[in-house]
Amino acid sequence: MNRHLMAVLCGLLASSGLAQAQGLNYPNRPVRMLVAVPPGGPADTLARLVGPHLNSAMGQTVVIDNRAGANGGIAYETTARAAPDGYTFVLVAAGVAINPSLYRNVPYHPVKDFAPITLGITVPNILVVHPSVQAKSVAELVAAIKAKQGGFSFASAGNGTSGHLALELFRLSTGLSFVHVPYKGGGPALQETVAGQVQALFSIALAATPQVKAGKVRALAITSAQRSPVAPELPTVAESGYPGFEVIGWFGWLAPAGTAKPVVGKLNQELVKALSVPEVKDRLLSLATVPVGDKPEEFGAFIRSEYEKWGKVIKAAKIEIQ
Repeated sequence: MNRHLMAVLCGLLASSGLAQAQGLNYPNRPVRMLVAVPPGGPADTLARLVGPHLNSAMGQTVVIDNRAGANGGIAYETTARAAPDGYTFVLVAAGVAINPSLYRNVPYHPVKDFAPITLGITVPNILVVHPSVQAKSVAELVAAIKAKQGGFSFASAGNGTSGHLALELFRLSTGLSFVHVPYKGGGPALQETVAGQVQALFSIALAATPQVKAGKVRALAITSAQRSPVAPELPTVAESGYPGFEVIGWFGWLAPAGTAKPVVGKLNQELVKALSVPEVKDRLLSLATVPVGDKPEEFGAFIRSEYEKWGKVIKAAKIEIQ
């Protein structure tokens, strides 16, 4: 056996031994959880809800480090380039799988550069219309849009957002023509829909629900694959005549690619436990989000499917953000 091959084998054995040691002794110092959004909002709330439970279970401090910017890209790139030792991991949003299809030169790959840990929560959208729209179902909305012959308007929280992608998938699913009016955020988009300046919107459930209860907008359907505990009375878009239609915001945890399986397993175990704590679960449901907690391989398959799905939609809709 030549010296080069021996060196490679020794390196592999040493790496394997290190990984096993990390798995057995992990963690033995503070751990950093990057959060790809500023303080406030569902993602930051999720991090701060599970943080104390991780501290207790793992016997080390889990430092929550908000790294907002570039639609989450700063936190994602930082994690992708971090040492794969389990001492840096990140709470990501759905954008981690969508950004590479929206933006040029994204410095990470959502599948190749990360080790999935677990899906934390899902955040469904609700399809709402202004009360002046004479539609009480998705079928009636489709008929109303056809009658407008391209003059019907949909708001969104901005180009490339979950609501925008939802309306583009709706456009592709129905073959309809309508006007997209992007706003700078979900708040202004919902306000303008309430005011009747635009006629419809795919809004996150947390924001839409109070306006629905107040009668200021009418809810027609929810965008999750199955009916949601967030609004169990609402049919899904899929069951309203468009099988396979699913658009959800989501947040979950990733470690750098190459992180040892025992380390990923430890993080998965403790995060899933934290998500199942009654007060954590109840708080998340009160925010119109749905706690999940799945296996690393399940989350990995989900990210891959999101990356492929939205890549196709973005290409078909010709969406590009500079």
